[in-house]
Amino acid sequence: MKLTREVKTALLVIVAIILLVFGYSFLKGNNLLESNRTFYAVYDNVEGLAKSSKVTINGLQVGTVTDIKFLNEKGKLLVSMTVQNDFAFSENSIAQVYGGGIIGGKSMAIIPKYGGELAKSGDTLQGEIDEGLLELVNNRLTPLQKKLENTVTSADSLLTGFNQVLDKDTRENLKGSIKQLNETMTSFKGVAASMDNLLAENSNKLDRTFTNLDKTSQNFSKFSDTLAQVNMNKLVKDFEHVIADFQQISTDLNNGKGTAGKLLNDESVYNNLDNATRQLEELLQDIKLNPKRYVHFSVFGKNNTKYKKPKDSLK
Repeated sequence: MKLTREVKTALLVIVAIILLVFGYSFLKGNNLLESNRTFYAVYDNVEGLAKSSKVTINGLQVGTVTDIKFLNEKGKLLVSMTVQNDFAFSENSIAQVYGGGIIGGKSMAIIPKYGGELAKSGDTLQGEIDEGLLELVNNRLTPLQKKLENTVTSADSLLTGFNQVLDKDTRENLKGSIKQLNETMTSFKGVAASMDNLLAENSNKLDRTFTNLDKTSQNFSKFSDTLAQVNMNKLVKDFEHVIADFQQISTDLNNGKGTAGKLLNDESVYNNLDNATRQLEELLQDIKLNPKRYVHFSVFGKNNTKYKKPKDSLK
């Protein structure tokens, strides 16, 4: 069977189209001859992620993003991706949007989890967004920008206040203060010169004073050496013996030992002394009231009369 030129041309066009589709898919990372698995993930924002963005597992490209569309009226985004590799991972694995820079866009990475049921084509993976370079730079620069703005505002307020303070009168006052300060420094220089002259005139006296202080220090050092040679241990022991003797005497007095202890602790001795004192007082009073009873003055003699107890006697 002989093919016409038109049929050959049609077959050539069909083969070229097929090769073009296969080549385009191959350049996009899709192999039409292999069975692909489709997975989904839901995000609030996928800025930088686009169709045909690569999908990787542990850094190896295993597929591409095939579609991005709105999921509901709240603005949730549904991302579809194909995975040509038959690498098995759990349905709890995470689909993470990562990367993004000044030039390149973002990519999709499947962070595999192991254990549990295996993920099947059509499953929805947990979506997660990793901060890219721009987000990190923005997060770091935003606080710095606020601080710079606050600093500039504070500096502007400070300059404004400084300008308001440094009015004409204030500047004149500052000039006057600086002039007075210069005069004070000049006077201080004169005082310093006078002090130098005074020290120069009295240098001999100062030398003698320091010499005397040096001698005094030496004498004090000798006294300290002499004091150090004293047998302090013997002095302490003697002082302890004296204290012990005083303690023994105090103990004996409290226990009624010796004459002094009995005087302090024996109640009968106190009572006897008290009675004797009372009797002596009565005797002195009786002698004062009745002196004739004890002293007789008679030239020719007189018979002793019978003793009569006085009315004013103490007893």
